This record gives sequence, C-alpha cells and structure tokens, in this order.
Amino acid sequence: MKRATGLVIAAMLGFSALSGCSSGQGGQGQAGPSSAPAGTAPAAGGGNFAVITHAASGDAFWDVVKNGAEAAAQRYGVTVSYQGDGDPARQSQLIDQAVSQKADGIVVSMANPDALKESIGKAVTAGIPVITINSGADRSREFGAITHVGQSEDVAGRGAGEQLKAAGVGKLLCVIHEAGNVGLDQRCNGATEGLGGTVERLQVDVGNLADATSKIAARLQSDTSIDGVLALNPAVAIAARDAVADTGSKAGVGTFDLSGDVVAAIQDGEILFAVDQQQYLQGWLPITFLTLYKDNLNTVGGGLPVNTGPGFVTKDNAAQVAELAESGTR
Repeated sequence: MKRATGLVIAAMLGFSALSGCSSGQGGQGQAGPSSAPAGTAPAAGGGNFAVITHAASGDAFWDVVKNGAEAAAQRYGVTVSYQGDGDPARQSQLIDQAVSQKADGIVVSMANPDALKESIGKAVTAGIPVITINSGADRSREFGAITHVGQSEDVAGRGAGEQLKAAGVGKLLCVIHEAGNVGLDQRCNGATEGLGGTVERLQVDVGNLADATSKIAARLQSDTSIDGVLALNPAVAIAARDAVADTGSKAGVGTFDLSGDVVAAIQDGEILFAVDQQQYLQGWLPITFLTLYKDNLNTVGGGLPVNTGPGFVTKDNAAQVAELAESGTR
C-alpha cells in the first residue's frame, strides 16, 4: 500500500508539472514529471511493460511519447520496451510477441482498430492489462482495455474549426496524411462542425513531403477561394506553410501536434496555431496507470477516456513551449 500511495502522489506531481506547462508557468514545467520530489527515492523495481505504437522511432511526435514512457519507467523502477510500426499487421505481431513474452501490461495506439482487435483480445484473454493511447478511444472499452489516454479527436477538431473561423476562414482544406487512420477522419469531421463553412479533404503521403507540398499548392492554385488549410501532422503543416508561400496564397494554416519547426513557424506568424494533445502524457500516464494496476489493482477513468488535450499553442505561448520542447517533453 505504501508503494501504491507513492505512485499516486507521483502521478499527481506529474500532472501538476505538466499543468504548469500548459498554463504558461514555465518554471513549473521545466522540472518535468520525471523529477522526484526532494527527499523521495524512486519506487523499487518491478513490472515489464510493452509500448506498441503505429509509428516508428524517429517521428518527432512519437519520440516525445517514448520520452514520457521511459521517464515514467525510470521514476517507478519498471522496464519499458518501446516499438512502433506503421503497418497494422506488423503492429499486431508486436502485440502477439508481447503476449508470448508475458508482459505485465501493454500500451497500444489504435489508428486501425479492426486490424488489432484479435491481438488485443489475446492479451486481454491472457490476463494482461491493456491501455490504449492516442487513437481508437471509441473502441477501447469494447476491446477490453482498462483505460484510454489521449484526446477526443472530434472535440479537438471542433476546437480547430472554431480557431480557424475566428481567424476569418470560410473555406478550408483538411489535409489527411494517413489513409485508413480513423482519428484523422474524426479531426476533419470535427473541424467541419466547428468551422460551419465548407471543408474539402486532400489525401497526401506523409512519407513524401515534397509531393505533399506540391499537392497542397496545386489545390490552392486551382481554387483561390480556399482561405484556410488544416494539417493533421506537424511535418505536413510545414509542407502546407511552404505551399502557401510558394503560391502567394493568403490562406491561414493551422495544425495538429507540435514540432520545433511548427513552434518556430507559430512564433513567426506563418502558422496560426497547433492543437496540442500533450503527447508526453500519453507515454507517462499509461506506465503510471499500469504500475498502479499491477501493484494495487487501481484503474483510472471509470470507463471514460483520460483526456490529455486539446490545448492550443498560439503566438501568445509559443516561446514558453519552445523552451520546454528542448527537453523533449513537449
């Protein structure tokens, strides 16, 4: 019980530190949730958890998730293996592998839930607790996961649409960079609702950003009434910014998720905002929750998702976020 109590306190401290980041209190956020309070030693070891996402290491967004998971592992004295693969079949195999290795818990992002249903079912049947993150919130409970950690893509999309509407956008191009990713469709649907104007969709390949720039530019040239572009990925946001500059378009650009380039572009007035789902928490919190479950059978959320966003990074707070991003927590 003492160890479980310590974990609850540590989790609350993690929330407190990151809340300081989002409220603009840079001094609190810089400590980072991996820092133990003065005089408190990390909990003794125990627990082997697998984090399996739909993106490989080297992705700016997912590297922050990985940082959060590894910091939590160090804080609680547990072991975390992080693996990612954009191929749903391969991601499913990684889940099966974690089950065969008798992991104490599995964290998985579900960009393509149906492709992972069987493997997640095997984990649940084997008595391994599963926490879903980032994508697939609406299927998480159905699949037997104990908690989902992420943001509501519909709500975030509506917020983005409202931000663009406030900026004067009336006709929006919503750029989808991964075919079959249900979360991206939800973002565009939400943006349509929040904007209340016309929204068109454009499919690009995040693996070919030069081509993405060309496709966005071609669309802006063929329809000069488009006065807004919503990217759903930070790399695509930079491609959209370049397309706007190349064509001389007056379209405002908004995006989901952060990168150093996106934060700099917001500071320079080239991008209006970024929807921030605080992905560090999507690594940190699941390891916290799985450790609590292993030690004390605690569950969090009461059957509802634990939301890490949306928040918004604008020109007003971009400088503070840029400082925090240098430590790999934003």
